[in-house]
Amino acid sequence: MVCSTTSTLDNAEIVEYKGLVFGEVISGVNFIRDFGASIRNIVGGRSQGYEEELISARTEALGEMEQRAAALGANAVVGVDVDYEVLGQGNMLMVSASGTAVVARAK
Repeated sequence: MVCSTTSTLDNAEIVEYKGLVFGEVISGVNFIRDFGASIRNIVGGRSQGYEEELISARTEALGEMEQRAAALGANAVVGVDVDYEVLGQGNMLMVSASGTAVVARAK
């Protein structure tokens, strides 16, 4: 599945639009990661636990979006956008991916 943030694809022609597709993931951050991040917030540095959670959630959201596009008969998704939100008391992360499912043919 080809995914692009642009509305067109290089070396391919969009021959059919299938519709909007979405992928969403809501992920909880556990106490140990939260505690480690709060310490790093005081002393400085990157939070590897949060970064890993963010990468995992983004990968899952994009994968879910691609699966939904494939279920519509698409072979590509254009106009992809990924959004991030913090929910609850700051211990829930929502990642959503959206785009337009299309059928593309090589030029």
